[in-house]
Amino acid sequence: MLTGFVNRLRGQVRIRAECTFPERVLNLCGAQELSFWDLKWESPTAFTCRLSRRDWKILRQVGKNLDCTFSVVGLEGAPYFLLRFRHRQALMTGLVGCVLALFLGSFFIWDFQVEGNKTVPEERILRALEKNGVGLGTFGLSLNGENIRNHVLLDVPELSWIAVNVSGCRASVQVRERTLPPVCIDRREPSNLVARRAGLVLKVQTIGGVACVVPGSAVTEGQILISGVEDTDTVGARVLAGMGKVEARTWYDMTVSMPLTATEKRYTGREKIGLSLVFGNRRIKFFSNSSIEGAKYDKITNRYPWSLLGVPLPVTLVVDRWRFYETVSVSRTAAELEKAAEAVLTAQLQEMVEPYGEVKSTLCSSRQKGDALAVTLSAECREEIGKLVPIYTEEETD
Repeated sequence: MLTGFVNRLRGQVRIRAECTFPERVLNLCGAQELSFWDLKWESPTAFTCRLSRRDWKILRQVGKNLDCTFSVVGLEGAPYFLLRFRHRQALMTGLVGCVLALFLGSFFIWDFQVEGNKTVPEERILRALEKNGVGLGTFGLSLNGENIRNHVLLDVPELSWIAVNVSGCRASVQVRERTLPPVCIDRREPSNLVARRAGLVLKVQTIGGVACVVPGSAVTEGQILISGVEDTDTVGARVLAGMGKVEARTWYDMTVSMPLTATEKRYTGREKIGLSLVFGNRRIKFFSNSSIEGAKYDKITNRYPWSLLGVPLPVTLVVDRWRFYETVSVSRTAAELEKAAEAVLTAQLQEMVEPYGEVKSTLCSSRQKGDALAVTLSAECREEIGKLVPIYTEEETD
């Protein structure tokens, strides 16, 4: 495969040789060390084969003494293809200019690829790079990796390391996010552990202080679970950090009102499409007006970056599509509303409970009130209900 590509790159000639004794032509090629391939016999006295341009010139000269007729069947390869444009100077100039532009453009950055980020948005990293001189159209050989790293880490403190590697037109940005240390709890600070919500206590684990509740007792919101004030028989009361963990059964009742009639949008089938090309940071529009007044529509934008042989080009095709719609009033059944409201309330409940525990069971009910449906979600959960509250002494208050 590689040999065939090289032969076409330097040019090859497909010839037809007709001779009474065709083996003389083959012997002559062997004597002159001429390479030929793709030999095909058409008759006992004629065959076709391919040779390089150089070997064809030699065979044509040394074959004059043979009683043989040579004819060219086809000229193949890059040199013969370019010779077709020798009388088209404008086309050749454009072709050379295109090749030159691709060669020079390969020294500039036209595409970014960010790797290693999980919580920091990619847009924020790219904005920090652009602020420090690394953006679309930046000369890749002029980048100072150490300078970029020092400035970007100051702009994005959530990162601990960043590196920009340029390969052709593409810049590979590799980042490593900073691992924040856990919050240290000062065990010397006087505090109480109080209930952040009401529940039925299931388990009590005391690290410091005095437990004020036992498993099986009901507590209300704000009630002290573990006290930081301990009575002693010798020196009286002493203040310390009341710390621990209290798990309890908790109950939630969440209600949302859903209207029985709602307004929905329905597409009319009318669309408007606008095409534009983005060269680097400049945009060329091929439509007259992009502002639409007094109409209801959804705008959808799709971007299609261009590339040539896997090399990204500084050209992006942008297709803007405006889909027009009208609003209509529709009636919804109670079952549909209850299902939709249950999904919303369940997601909200999970967001509230997940940091502290888990949801054990749920029950959804609904009741119609006028032109709306009141949907209630009742849930039973098991979670940690304690939160630390500092104890202020008289000296601290003063």
